[in-house]
Amino acid sequence: MRSVGTLTRADLAETINRKMGLSRAESLDLVEAILTKMSDALAKGENVKISGFGSFVLRDKNERVGRNPKTGIEVPITPRRVLTFRASQLLKEQIATAS
Repeated sequence: MRSVGTLTRADLAETINRKMGLSRAESLDLVEAILTKMSDALAKGENVKISGFGSFVLRDKNERVGRNPKTGIEVPITPRRVLTFRASQLLKEQIATAS
């Protein structure tokens, strides 16, 4: 796996600042507003789909039995909701050709 930098909120805001001409504060507010809207939708149980990028999908996992690998003791794993990301075909192709 390649080790490259990490894209941050500040990086997104900087890009918006440069491309859209908004102030740094307005750009950061816009990024925060988008992330808040996505978080709120996910908290309500809605999936989030961004065309050409991918989908954030909530999945409910049932209770199951797990095993402690060190001791071999069976332990119940409680039911929970997990968030998964599925990249769009367009994003997958873009990543594949960037290598």
